[in-house]
Amino acid sequence: MVHTAGPDTTPRCDTCGEPAVYRERTTGRHLCRDHFIADVEGRVLETIRSRNLITPGDHVAIALSGGKDSTALLMILSRVLPSLGPVRLTAITIDEGIAGYREDTIRSADILVARFGLPHLTVSFPQLFGGTLDTFLAGREPEACSVCGILRRKALNVGAERAGAMKLATGHNLDDEAQSVFMNVLRGDLPRLVRDSGSDSQGRFIPRIKPLMFISEKEIAVYLMLHGAWADLPECPYAVHALRGEVRRMLATLASKHPGTMLHLMKSR
Repeated sequence: MVHTAGPDTTPRCDTCGEPAVYRERTTGRHLCRDHFIADVEGRVLETIRSRNLITPGDHVAIALSGGKDSTALLMILSRVLPSLGPVRLTAITIDEGIAGYREDTIRSADILVARFGLPHLTVSFPQLFGGTLDTFLAGREPEACSVCGILRRKALNVGAERAGAMKLATGHNLDDEAQSVFMNVLRGDLPRLVRDSGSDSQGRFIPRIKPLMFISEKEIAVYLMLHGAWADLPECPYAVHALRGEVRRMLATLASKHPGTMLHLMKSR
């Protein structure tokens, strides 16, 4: 008996016909490696241009924790910004002093900035505030995210000012933005009061921008994997106390059943 191969059922890129690596659930579109990367980078560039987030001559500080979102942010900006004209980038890493966690992410950040040849400035909590986050949270662990958020905002602004940056880019993605909207609903905080978190003690305001705000967490993970830049890093030990973790799981379940949930939430702000 002669066996013949059955039909090739490998999903193909809708743009070029090459084997697909990603399927967009909202549109059903399939993309190969190259067209997926181009799509993500193109959408980030469109966000930057349409919202005038970065313009030629800007000096942008990148909040680089060493985790997946900030890693993708640095990689994408390094690749797409040359098309805008001269833009300077400086990486800013905050060392909160979280034992057994921050050491690995700082090492990852160091490797990344060396790869791209960018200036890198590290600001530590002990340097700024006289102690580590672990010290401040002793016996107050459930308050971790609130305390850390306030201190990190201050530290990032100090780092951006020291670098002489004009803007501070953070790696907040579509999922983060949707989660923030939902958390504000749960807290009854609509609309949330605007915080002057970009100002330092001298009053200088450094605008914050979110170039990845329309890129999903899943897309960021795939982007990093396709570049061989995915790192299996530990999760912050204080995350177990965060409301965001519960909201993330809840929204992930909704999004799996109802594609587009994250984008609809984010646009409802």
